[in-house]
Parts: sequence; C-alpha cells; structure tokens
Amino acid sequence: MGEVRVSNVSRRFTKDNDTSTLALDNVSMEVNDGEFVCFIGPSGCGKTTLLRIISGLDKPDKGEVYLDDRVIDAPGPDRGMVFQEYSLFPWKTVIENIIFGPQMSGIKKKEALEDAEKYLELVGLQQFRDSYPYELSGGMKQRVAIARALANEPSVLLMDEPFGALDAQTRNILQQELLEIWEKNNITILFVTHSVDEAVFLADKIVLMSARPGKIKEVIDVGLPRPRDRTSLEANTLRERILRSLVREQKK
Repeated sequence: MGEVRVSNVSRRFTKDNDTSTLALDNVSMEVNDGEFVCFIGPSGCGKTTLLRIISGLDKPDKGEVYLDDRVIDAPGPDRGMVFQEYSLFPWKTVIENIIFGPQMSGIKKKEALEDAEKYLELVGLQQFRDSYPYELSGGMKQRVAIARALANEPSVLLMDEPFGALDAQTRNILQQELLEIWEKNNITILFVTHSVDEAVFLADKIVLMSARPGKIKEVIDVGLPRPRDRTSLEANTLRERILRSLVREQKK
C-alpha cells in the first residue's frame, strides 16, 4: 500500500540571527495508493520541504504525515527518494550502487544482485552494470538513481525535480520511461517539478502551491487519457490554466 496523508503540517526555518522563514503553513492533503501526483508552485514555496518531510529526512514543527495510517518520523525503505542531483556513489559501479540499499537492509549479496538485474533491465542499463557513474550521461545516471530507489521495493517513490538538469529530449524520454515503470510496479509517485508541461504529461493529480509560506492553493484532477498527447487542446487548456495561476502567485 502507498496511501499518504498530510495533516496540518507547518515548517519554519530559523537562522542563527534568530530571523525565521515560514516555509509551509498548515498543509493538508491525501494521496491514494498508486496515484501519480505532481507538486508545482513558485520557487521557495516549500515543495521540496514537504517532500523531505514525507521522506522522513525532515520533521514538521506542527502536524503529522502518515503512510498507510502509520506516522512518518524517520526515513524508511517503504519510501524511495530520487534527487535532482544524481547522488550516486562515484566509487561504486552501477550494479553496486543499486544493491547498496538492499544490502544495508540485510539482504544477502546474491539475492540483492538477482533483484538488481531486474531493475537494470527495467531502466535499460544492463550493458552498463559494471560502469562507474563518471562513465554515464546525465540521463543514464538518473536511470541508475531510479533503479536504486526501486531496489528497496518502496510503496512510495519521492522525486525532487529528477529531470530538471537534463536536456529537453532526454527529459521527454525519461518521462515516458518513468510512466512505464510506474504502471509496471503499481507504485505511488510524488513528483516535484517546475515544469507545467511535465506535470500535465505525468500526473493523475497536480497539487498547485501558493507563494511562500507554502499552502495548497488547488488540487487539480488532470483527467486526460493515457497515453497523453502533449499537443492536444485539452492539455494546452490545462497548461494555460495552471500558468495563469502560477503567474498570479509569483506576483505576490
């Protein structure tokens, strides 16, 4: 199961000089098992902070987050995290990066390797299993990062602008590959992005956040059939609606 519930979450950051910034203000939302949800909003609105709280890497000052009715208070293998930076171990090969998490969880190397081969095939990198990160392109590194996150068999995959640093062509290819992985693995995905096009192409639901302090301004049910046509009238209409809302928030 991968049901996520955010209940009245607030987060304030205080600096050494006692000045503080309210990043999130009383945020509440629910994500159903197996949903693909994108978060979008102005820079600094708390999207990444919310994702880190759901991952257990940060804690709210107020409120709670639940995964399948269990309070999240620390990182766990039931949540996989993929960052914008590739965050691979440069001294480990592709296959060694992928089996790192399962081995840390106590799975024997032979079993971890057998499972890793499955995820290598899923992301199309079997021929690069023994390569090091410096030998890979940016898109290939993110494929490894996704495979590494999936190797722990999480029920929720958290992705913080994972394709933001890639060129447009590679980004579009990885978006399609991610959808195929999502459909095959029946996993819940929470995905932070600054790209309206990306959100409309990927998401079941789009969470539109306000300017700081971050609040949920609107939750949009996308409702477009898959596979999606980026150039369709419906997609263009939805993009325009979201862009207008974002411009209003950015002016604040």
